[in-house]
Amino acid sequence: MTGAHTVRLEPVGVEFEVENGETVLNAAFRQGIALPHGCKEGQCSACKCVLLEGEVDMLKYSTFALNDTEKESGHVLLCRSIAYSDMQVELLNYDEEVLAKSIAVKTFKGRISKFEHLTHDIRGIEIELASPIKFWAGQYVDITVTTQKGETITRSFSMANTPDETQKLSFIIKKYPEGKFSGELDSGGIRVGAEVTVVGPYGTCFRREERQGPLILVGAGSGMSPVWSILNDHLKSGEKRDVYFFYGARTPGDLFYLDRIAELAGRHPELNFIPVLSHVNGEAWDGERGFVHQSVDAKLKQLAVDGQGDVYACGPPPMIDALQPVLFMNGFETERIFFDRFTTSSNAAPAH
Repeated sequence: MTGAHTVRLEPVGVEFEVENGETVLNAAFRQGIALPHGCKEGQCSACKCVLLEGEVDMLKYSTFALNDTEKESGHVLLCRSIAYSDMQVELLNYDEEVLAKSIAVKTFKGRISKFEHLTHDIRGIEIELASPIKFWAGQYVDITVTTQKGETITRSFSMANTPDETQKLSFIIKKYPEGKFSGELDSGGIRVGAEVTVVGPYGTCFRREERQGPLILVGAGSGMSPVWSILNDHLKSGEKRDVYFFYGARTPGDLFYLDRIAELAGRHPELNFIPVLSHVNGEAWDGERGFVHQSVDAKLKQLAVDGQGDVYACGPPPMIDALQPVLFMNGFETERIFFDRFTTSSNAAPAH
């Protein structure tokens, strides 16, 4: 087997090189070609395409992402594909705007400069980088850190800051019972001052510019992180669109950034913040109750938007799964819907 092979992407006609032993997706990232992707671990099927020519071997993957029938018919997962020859693939899902706005994935050195408790299970951290990073609002990075005990952990987290802040990144992180990164933050295993390696940017759920219709933002848990970046980036852009910002939580104690949101709404009357609580037990609460997708459905019907506008939804899979049929029933086409599904890794830590 030789060193590098050429990969050709159809129908866009883009070509790039993949090194010996490198996955096709990582080779594309390295060269600034943003292909459709999600988990990057062979679990979600976002990078599935058809192998037209060439030979590949695939690393371990989930049959949920690629079943045996699909594999036999020539489908592959680019995040798991190792090229054994020059190859040609047909992209099943691609966005010309994503390809046009590709940013090469790079490695950055930095350190954790701030850590705060936002709620009982939501944490905030800041990382100062040694050199600036370019990214679009809504994207994420992989963060690698070594704990006080010498264990190295890598997790994916979405930036909460806007892209004009290039050397100080902020993140909103949910603490899971078995989550190693968040658990080490709380226990002191990862401390302020800890050195980190940041790799990115990744993600196709980033803010599209100069679009028409209302902006619908939906978040839950640490899904606030990319939504916060998209919201603030949009408001800084000067574009005039009605914004409906839904945030789903359990109780009033799970809400945060309320003062910041109120300050933004005071300066931007087109911003409508709609918190939705699912488990209000005796607390004083005169806002919306239930699950966030129900409130989105009711508001879209009230506004009669009929698919006009753009939706950015970031949060746990059950929220995304419940929201998808709501959006389709309200007339939204897939090209106006952008999801970031916060999956968990094999050891129960959040992917982002």
